[in-house]
Amino acid sequence: MTASLSDHARNLIERPVLATVGTVEPDGSPQLTVVWAHTDGDAVVFSTIRGRRKTENIERDPRVSISWIDPADPMDTVEVRGRAELVDDPTGKLIDDLSHKYRGNAWIEPNPANKRVIVRVVPTRVRAGH
Repeated sequence: MTASLSDHARNLIERPVLATVGTVEPDGSPQLTVVWAHTDGDAVVFSTIRGRRKTENIERDPRVSISWIDPADPMDTVEVRGRAELVDDPTGKLIDDLSHKYRGNAWIEPNPANKRVIVRVVPTRVRAGH
């Protein structure tokens, strides 16, 4: 079952507010990473590199949780839970879009051998508000 992003959730996610992504480690414990993210329809997307811990965790268990905290009002939060899929991004378009959103300039890949992927999270639960 999928869930829709509310206008409130979408508003916070579309601002340059850092997100924290939780994936499931092989032993069942949580693994957290701070990422840049935005929306793609009702999905949440972020960029990463194949071989990182979060991509390995997602390949094994696609359940993820992503949260945002409004820096202007720390009691205003959004949490999206869902299932993630990895999509190759050989041109790095998403990381470049996110770099413009968060830093205001183009992304320069530090290691050209990196294999960029888009993590697309389809929400099964969305919680937004105080």
